[in-house]
Amino acid sequence: MKLKRAYYHYIARLRKFCKEKFGITTTVLMLSFFTGIFGAAAAIVIKNLLFLNVTFLNRVISATQYRYIYLAFPLIGIILTILFVRHFVKDNISHGVSIVLKAIAKSGGKLRSHNVYSSIVASSLTVGFGGSVGLEAPIVLTGSAIGSNLGKLFNLSRKETTLLLACGSTAAMAAIFKAPVAAIVFALEVLMLDLTNAALLPLLISAATGTVMSMLFLGANVMFPECHPSAFNMNNIPFYILLGLLSGAISIYFLRMLRFVERSFSKIKIAPVRTVVGGLALGVMIFLFPVFYGEGYENIMLLLKNGGAAQMFVNSPWAFVEANPLVIVIFLFAILLLKVFATAFTTGAGGIGGVFAPSLFVGAFLGAALAVSVNTLTGLNLPLANFVLAGMSGLMAGIMHAPLTAIFLIAELSTGYNLLIPLMITSSISYLSVRPFEKYSVYARQLAGKGILRTHNKDIFAIRQLNISRLIDKNVATISINSTLREYTQIVARSKRNIFVVLDHEDNFAGLLLMDDHREMLFRQDLYDLVIVKDIMYKPDVVVYDSDSGEEIVRKFRETKNFNLPVITKDGKYVGFLSKANVLTAYREVIASESED
Repeated sequence: MKLKRAYYHYIARLRKFCKEKFGITTTVLMLSFFTGIFGAAAAIVIKNLLFLNVTFLNRVISATQYRYIYLAFPLIGIILTILFVRHFVKDNISHGVSIVLKAIAKSGGKLRSHNVYSSIVASSLTVGFGGSVGLEAPIVLTGSAIGSNLGKLFNLSRKETTLLLACGSTAAMAAIFKAPVAAIVFALEVLMLDLTNAALLPLLISAATGTVMSMLFLGANVMFPECHPSAFNMNNIPFYILLGLLSGAISIYFLRMLRFVERSFSKIKIAPVRTVVGGLALGVMIFLFPVFYGEGYENIMLLLKNGGAAQMFVNSPWAFVEANPLVIVIFLFAILLLKVFATAFTTGAGGIGGVFAPSLFVGAFLGAALAVSVNTLTGLNLPLANFVLAGMSGLMAGIMHAPLTAIFLIAELSTGYNLLIPLMITSSISYLSVRPFEKYSVYARQLAGKGILRTHNKDIFAIRQLNISRLIDKNVATISINSTLREYTQIVARSKRNIFVVLDHEDNFAGLLLMDDHREMLFRQDLYDLVIVKDIMYKPDVVVYDSDSGEEIVRKFRETKNFNLPVITKDGKYVGFLSKANVLTAYREVIASESED
């Protein structure tokens, strides 16, 4: 207890010192540097944990005569992940990027402290034992949690905490891919951070710090060092256009099939059955196609080597098949169509990981399949590496709705800036072809359905940020539906308002009384005991429900042109009144806070 008090005491002194000596802006810049260090460290740790897991499992395999024991590893990894999450974390940490987006939209960028480590451990268990998912989403969540918790530690505002959260994800992404530009674009495009002068410099510091840290501890080589893309050939533009269209179609297939399989698993109410079914199904898929084991980046590297596709038949049940071009094309298309099942089995069974790596995997196989098909059928010589890289960019743009991130990431991963034009063509066409059918990315769909997604549209975001419950006026007088005009007049005499709420005998909302509508009647004493409230009230055409979103409420005000609307529950109970003026004032305050630079 004494240590805890001393800790908080020194933190408070440090916080006060920084704010007084440096000011908020400089403090945020310094914290962005430390966020970069810690975020990169998290990425380095998770990569080393994965390496240790794989090394350990390889030794287990080599020490036993049962070579197919590795088929049970995915199930074991998922079980260990579930046990860790259930007994140590006790929180939902799946869909890491979605958790980050929810924190930005709902809790002012504040993530829980366990997110600093929980995703690292859980995802390394899942992927290290063969789960067919990626580490990028857990890494983004971990880096974001580091930045978020530093913001909380220094009592920063919502905007500054959100900025440090983005710095953490930027540092982690930059470290794992050695792609600082793509990491910054990811924060702007996927996390939907506004591009302002105040935001750009901290992101640059974190990205540079994360990249340098990665070079120091993981080496200076990019992820695909042996990739040698050919120079851009104008004659290949039609095929890049075709690849973009195919990428869009496969992206739609991937998104919808992923949702379908995950929903199917969620219908299995008995959790152990769900885990066993998913784990065993994944094991069977890995037996049939060993390329589904783990993240799959080593298989992408094989594709980037001309002729490397044939090597993937090794150690598979299809090794006896002659690896001619036609068989390779069929093999490549089968893998890219089935990968989504391997990913969905992993997550549906309870594994932790993301779709970042699977997106790149499917894109690489799509690009290879197209290039090999065209070369086989037409005798052309399309550069395999170029189409593999462009396919990765296309699938990432379609699935994540992040074409700019896709372009810069693939360019930095392969040092292939001479491929910018093909990457632009493929990514933009893929994104544009997906958008009419899938409005939201794989990360944003659930949040958008709940109305809590942050967007680059400041109007929509400001409306979603409104705390409607705090704006409800509960001081409007109520009157029973069976009251007489005399009782109504007595309430008017005591009130300073000109509108009154009518309740029925069960205290449900029945209607409204607007004093201006019967001002003359109020002075006719001969009607006091003859007129009943029920006869003079009116029922508004539109009411606000306490469950309505900010967008729905603003729409109702706009369509009715009313200045006040009653708020009721779905079962008809009266809650209060909502004023258009109060809503607009709160909206302007949110816009002002977001616009400060």
